[in-house]
Amino acid sequence: MKIRKVSPNNRKKAFEVKTPTKTLLFPYAKLDPPIAAGDRVIKAFVDKELGHEGFSYVLQSGREGSVHIEQILEYNQDPRYLRDLLLYKLTLEAQKRVETSPIAKREIIRRLGTSATQFYRLLDQTNYRKSLDQLLSLLQILDCDVDFVVHRKSA
Repeated sequence: MKIRKVSPNNRKKAFEVKTPTKTLLFPYAKLDPPIAAGDRVIKAFVDKELGHEGFSYVLQSGREGSVHIEQILEYNQDPRYLRDLLLYKLTLEAQKRVETSPIAKREIIRRLGTSATQFYRLLDQTNYRKSLDQLLSLLQILDCDVDFVVHRKSA
């Protein structure tokens, strides 16, 4: 996701980040390294070197820093970002299980009822157009139980 515009809001102590679909806040408190007391953000700009997927800022003290869009999406708990993160983790686990499985890849493909091309797309961690259903079916064939645990966030 690309960042279109970023502006510091020293009163709210947060950056206002505009993306193509919405405006998100990212608080100064989440910056690494943190801003010292009495220091202010004097400039913030979309960073071309980060491929418009991040922004950089300059403090009154002269220190500089950068923030990537993934940090902003994670802080704001963007549902699409969280879904993609879950897909990524499940895909990495499926890759490990396929490599260590005694079942031949051709047999896995047959049991999935799909083509070899689709099977390798399923194992591609950069492909986010696959469904959780497909990954869960693959993990089931590999004798894995997948449980999702829901619990309150810790402070």
